[in-house]
Amino acid sequence: MKINKFYILCLFVTIFLLSSCSNKTEWVSTTEKASWQNEKSLHIVDSKTTPDTEIFPDSTLQTIDGFGACFNELGWTSLMELGENDRQGIFNELFSPGVGAGFNICRMPLGANDFSRDWYSYDETEGDFEMKNFSISHDLETLVPFIKEAQKYYPGLKIWASPWSPPSWMKYNKHYACHMIWPGVDAKYDNHLPVDKQGREGANSFIQDSVYFKAYALYFSKFVESYKSQGITVSMIMPQNEFNSCQPFPSCIWTSASLASFVGKYLGPAMTKQNIDIMFGTVERPAEALVDTLLNDPIAGKYIKGVGFQWAGKGAIAGIHKKYPDLKLYQSEQECGDGKNDWKYCNYTWTLIKHYLNSGANTYMYWNLSLLNGGVSRWGWTQNSLITVDAAKKTFQYNHEYYLLKHLSHYVQPGAKLLRITGRFKNLLAFRNPDQSIILVVQNDSPKDVSTTFKIGEKSISADLKGGSFNTILLNKGF
Repeated sequence: MKINKFYILCLFVTIFLLSSCSNKTEWVSTTEKASWQNEKSLHIVDSKTTPDTEIFPDSTLQTIDGFGACFNELGWTSLMELGENDRQGIFNELFSPGVGAGFNICRMPLGANDFSRDWYSYDETEGDFEMKNFSISHDLETLVPFIKEAQKYYPGLKIWASPWSPPSWMKYNKHYACHMIWPGVDAKYDNHLPVDKQGREGANSFIQDSVYFKAYALYFSKFVESYKSQGITVSMIMPQNEFNSCQPFPSCIWTSASLASFVGKYLGPAMTKQNIDIMFGTVERPAEALVDTLLNDPIAGKYIKGVGFQWAGKGAIAGIHKKYPDLKLYQSEQECGDGKNDWKYCNYTWTLIKHYLNSGANTYMYWNLSLLNGGVSRWGWTQNSLITVDAAKKTFQYNHEYYLLKHLSHYVQPGAKLLRITGRFKNLLAFRNPDQSIILVVQNDSPKDVSTTFKIGEKSISADLKGGSFNTILLNKGF
């Protein structure tokens, strides 16, 4: 009997030691044909071996606040085509910490955007400067339940918002759009904007009058309060999505100077009372001067906590990070693709992720969480999404870009630090988590398998990377 007890004790000790050892490293890979595969050919090598890449765990760059996407109306309506069990499984996969993507910060529109069911605002009563008819009743059908479902799986989910267009009566052209529908698009998507009501970049669509500015600041305040009454805290806002872009869907162009006036004299004080942060954006032009206008404004500048960049704005983020190294920077919207959700675009997305994070971004956010097959917007724009839903078959699939985002968001914890790297092989990002684990997100863009050596501190590892693969390697402390 003593021998048996001793044997059992030894067995448990052996299992514990093996388990402890195996938990020190983890490696998953994704190729075009096989997603999220566990890999095992990770080797500790002689530290004297010349590495392809050296990662410096103590040479930290910016803090990573997290990853996420946007709550759009067409995302919710597409998911509603699925059965309850499938929907709950998707929300668990997207938002539960430690399960799947673990998204922790997401965007939402303040009123209608290009992936709404149709145009609307929260108060279309012309001249209602006191916002007596303000209502988020429209959102109670879509955006509110969408966000609440996500909160069930991650109660601490951070939400930020930006408008695409103010109420149409606050604009000179009295219309939600700024430009006529694009040529060649089906007539059913026509926005019926007259030629003489079109705007142009460098002008202002919003009526430049203090009465309208004051009413619009109140509009933001009512939005924050209304969502709070639904149990949803909006912690940060940006005053205007793509303020330089004259679009055929909900949009509103401003000059930087007019935004500075609105933020400094009206929106800033209103949001301060609500304890809501303001970030400037979203910036979609590669022009640092557009950002400097607000940051250096003596009144508006004190309210700006950061800047959001998307699309061509990626050309300005590195320069702004260099000028203002302590300023929080968001990559605020993933470029949207063409609805094919193919592997080629997934590879392009990786170049965007590397660019933004290497340029100082604290967050990276995808655009559409979910869309029906084809990914067509209310205004005829076809786009990619993390999930595609087949309404006829009541089925869904996670697309390539979902797994790419998951390669980062599943492992890189909020509060992680981006790490400095050197060497001949630089097709990777490296992070140090708050728990001191090291995360390597690596692409082998060669069609052939490649053996690569990484030096991390005083230790080195070798990995045999599959051809055309994305990889995440987790190295726990003391690996």
